[in-house]
Amino acid sequence: MSVIRPHAKAAVALVGTLSLTACAGSDAATEELPTWHNSQVNAVSRTTVAAGVAATASADPDGSLRTVTLDLDTGRKLWSAPATMAGRLPGMGVSAPAAVPTGTGKAVVAAVEPLDKKPQAKSRWKASLVARDARTGRRLWSRPVHSTFGPQRCGFYVCVSEHTALSSARVVVLDPLTGQRKWRIPGIAEVEWFDAERVVMLRLAADPALEAYELKSGKPLWQRPLSDALGEKVDLSGGWAFGATHRDLVGYVAPYTNPRTGEVSAFGLLSVRLSDGAVNWMRPSVVRVYPSGSPGYAPVVRPVDERGQYGGFARLDPETGRVLGQVGVADVPGSGWWLAFPPRMDRVGFLKHGKAGTVYDLTSGRQIRSGERVGWSFCVTDPKPLTLSGIVPGFYSVAALCEYDLTTGTRTTGRKAPPTWFTGGQEGWRVWRDEKGGLHAVKDGTSGVPGMYG
Repeated sequence: MSVIRPHAKAAVALVGTLSLTACAGSDAATEELPTWHNSQVNAVSRTTVAAGVAATASADPDGSLRTVTLDLDTGRKLWSAPATMAGRLPGMGVSAPAAVPTGTGKAVVAAVEPLDKKPQAKSRWKASLVARDARTGRRLWSRPVHSTFGPQRCGFYVCVSEHTALSSARVVVLDPLTGQRKWRIPGIAEVEWFDAERVVMLRLAADPALEAYELKSGKPLWQRPLSDALGEKVDLSGGWAFGATHRDLVGYVAPYTNPRTGEVSAFGLLSVRLSDGAVNWMRPSVVRVYPSGSPGYAPVVRPVDERGQYGGFARLDPETGRVLGQVGVADVPGSGWWLAFPPRMDRVGFLKHGKAGTVYDLTSGRQIRSGERVGWSFCVTDPKPLTLSGIVPGFYSVAALCEYDLTTGTRTTGRKAPPTWFTGGQEGWRVWRDEKGGLHAVKDGTSGVPGMYG
């Protein structure tokens, strides 16, 4: 699911303070499987997939954004269209197009585009939500918007928060082929999970809550305030992420320090049942690390005490929240390291660029001193913000991962696909961005697996 997260620079800065996840899946060498690489794009958002089409937001050299679609089987570019953002917050990252299947073997790609004509001085409309045929780019319908966080897929519909900068904010659920409104709810919310019958949204409000609705009718099914699990004073300004197990939704809310009072908001992990919203388990006052996967798969956390001091690393069972293994705080190097994880996330590495690092087994907590010691970490630890025309500054590209030899602190050679916990998998393909913005893909049969970016 699409989730709001700290932007890339914030993610790097918080590498020692936030949580991690893992998921099963193939990580075979790319040369053994169907692959492609498209270097003609500069992907800056997540990539979404539906009906054999991949869609992403790409940044041109002049700072303009474009929606670009690719054939999932070949990586060949299908079409592109101008894109923009209107009212999206920088900490949310660049808005990704919503690729939505229509149930007929085809799909629609919805994205925010500039208005056809320059808006009048008193016009309330800043941009347009435009839906196009995923294969041809043929325009199907458009809807003027004042401010929005961008469209999302919710089942076979398009969900979008409109008027997010106004008191009249609302979420509308639209038919992807016609743009016809199916139902709406007041306020601002984001899609965190859906199936063929239900959708679960995170209500962005003073008292944030998870809310489930019947997809076809919009009938409310259940509601669960996050404060029920994490305590009072939950503030989503620090970011959040959600991921599903087969029956539960596991979420993380990051800490936020109020600049006026210095007070830190409630934070931590929680799990609720998708069937009725009941709280399964909670881990307040723990933080997530980057790079990381989706919270629904083998989360690793660091506890934080009342004085703001960080503990060691603990791996949790996403089904129960119980500790499966941990690395003590005494074993965590003092400074100058970046986290690095192998494909199966059974180890945690402390990468020191150009120097020997350390690796620990997450099950036993023991240091690993021999054998292969490699891990995946950020390719760039000091990312630069994007320069986007006509858009508020502060947006960053989605991060890229590189494999490192932890015995030397240098990158490994060879063409390997990043781990499944990072890329996720859609329709049997794993798609990821490299540090130059190019898109890569490998077909290994992975489907329905969320990655670091949802």
